Amino acid sequence: MYSFIVLGMMVSTLGVMVPQFETYYGLSDLQVSFVFLVWPVGYVAAAYLNDVIHVRFGQRGIAVVGPLFHILLTVVASLHPPFPVLLVALALGSLGTGILDGSYCAWAGGMENANVVQGFLHGSYSTGAALGPFLAGTMLSVGHTPWYAWYYVLFGASVLEAIMLVLVFRHEDATKYCQAHKQPQLQLQPTPSQEAEPSPPGPTPTIFNHRVTYICALYFLACVGTENAVSGWIVVFMTRVNRASPYLASLSSSGFWIGQAAGRLALGPVTQRFGVRPATVAYLAAALTFEALFAAVRGAPGVSTTLVALLGFCLGPLFPSGVYVATRLLPRELHVGAISFAVLIGQVGGALLPFALGALADTLGIQVFQAVVFALLVVTLLVWLAFPRSNTTTNQDLVEETATP
Repeated sequence: MYSFIVLGMMVSTLGVMVPQFETYYGLSDLQVSFVFLVWPVGYVAAAYLNDVIHVRFGQRGIAVVGPLFHILLTVVASLHPPFPVLLVALALGSLGTGILDGSYCAWAGGMENANVVQGFLHGSYSTGAALGPFLAGTMLSVGHTPWYAWYYVLFGASVLEAIMLVLVFRHEDATKYCQAHKQPQLQLQPTPSQEAEPSPPGPTPTIFNHRVTYICALYFLACVGTENAVSGWIVVFMTRVNRASPYLASLSSSGFWIGQAAGRLALGPVTQRFGVRPATVAYLAAALTFEALFAAVRGAPGVSTTLVALLGFCLGPLFPSGVYVATRLLPRELHVGAISFAVLIGQVGGALLPFALGALADTLGIQVFQAVVFALLVVTLLVWLAFPRSNTTTNQDLVEETATP
């Protein structure tokens, strides 16, 4: 849970840093949007490396490699390098985030009461995402520190993350992982018996043989894209359109993530009680309502901040629900690969959609923010409705959990 708090702090503060980057480096809305565009680069590599690290080093390897890239990002950013170098550092940091995110999402999704466990896990992410803008905004607006001082804080948090994860997963080696997931352990060189014996015939199951993988990827693309579009540009929108102070604008970003944290923690049991399908439809319908109200309110920063927090509350359970459904519709041995791939596509959406919003804001003005967010919520709802109700590869008792009552 602590690791996901760190992940949330890293991702959410990009929105607070956007105006700081524009001022410090002299960038336009379009140019600064590249901070969102480089983020999925690390996730592309993580989608491949996750399985390799698990099979060769186990969860212990994940616990070592992921935080190391976080430490590298924070060290480089704290030196306030030229903007292109900062972009490279952000891409490396996203590699660590992708390794940890995809791996531990799949790990938690395979547990009993997975919906509740996912709620706590991603609630921790939202808690960190809420703390990040608040702490960074306080340092910048009240403490009058330079933007790169925030990365001193993240450096300390990343070091502690590395220590905690290594201690917790120190016994989770490759042998344990392969035995639990029925996978052969990778070897650097084949043994003589392996060289002499041909491979057994038969098809090898892959994540791409299942339609659920693609639907889950599209769902995460829309879901994460919506979250990042809101958190990435809400500070700019509040200062330019609603005339909020920089500190109140950063609090609106924190409010959005506080709402997400509350939603993931509070609505997890509700989702399990009423069923993940109808509950998620209800959450998205409520999110559309709050977004419409947010668009109708102008010139009242306090009311807008409250509506943004309520929007975050409704969006909170969406990501865990996607992981929950995917792990119930896919074979266990495909969980890590499929979830890592879906998370990768989600991060692509989390980069492309805020970047596209920045490009639109650069030409049409930041007023397009509300219309874009509303459209993204509609797309998320449509993709959610495309999830199948059953799967022939899934146990019947698991199918019942995802069926509408």
